[in-house]
Amino acid sequence: MNGRLDEIADALIGRAGDARRFLIAIAGPPGAGKSTFADKLVQALQEKGELAEVLPMDGFHMDDAVLKEKGLLSRKGAPETFDVRGFIDIIKAVRQAEEEVLVPVFDRSRELAVAAARVVSPEHRFIVVEGNYLLLKEGRWAMLAALFDYTIMLTPPVEVLEQRLIDRWRHFGLAEDAVESKVSGNDLPNGHLILAGSHTADLTLAGAE
Repeated sequence: MNGRLDEIADALIGRAGDARRFLIAIAGPPGAGKSTFADKLVQALQEKGELAEVLPMDGFHMDDAVLKEKGLLSRKGAPETFDVRGFIDIIKAVRQAEEEVLVPVFDRSRELAVAAARVVSPEHRFIVVEGNYLLLKEGRWAMLAALFDYTIMLTPPVEVLEQRLIDRWRHFGLAEDAVESKVSGNDLPNGHLILAGSHTADLTLAGAE
């Protein structure tokens, strides 16, 4: 994948031309490897002399207390469990490239978003936005696609996604019945929604890590 990443980075630099700000969306189902791919793409851009930063969608998870109040805690990670309006506002602010923007980052070990945990400065020319629903065609999510300059969808095989998700939740110490509930009852259905209900990306990668 390193050679492919290098090619993608070169292509993005070419597309960006002399733009002050260029937004790249990395979308895909849970377990597709979006955050790893985004970090590697930023590294590839930096190695070519570009200033780049990752902006993760997961920082816009609603807090568990809000999800409990709404009866949505068991669906945490579904489209309706994110602050999509706040996320869109941040993306629009970042797109302007006029001032520093502080963005939240999700701490999975504590299952909560940490406010103002990452800085996107005007000097960052490439912003790699990563998240499940960046290209979703339903509700307010549908407003996002037009805000990106280039879009990538990661689509590993379903069996690969399932095993990664099982491994993820086991890593965080969940019991086997809880792992099964998380994966089969929430993560995989969300993944099927993403694959069936998203805009076609500029680039689709089936084997991303």
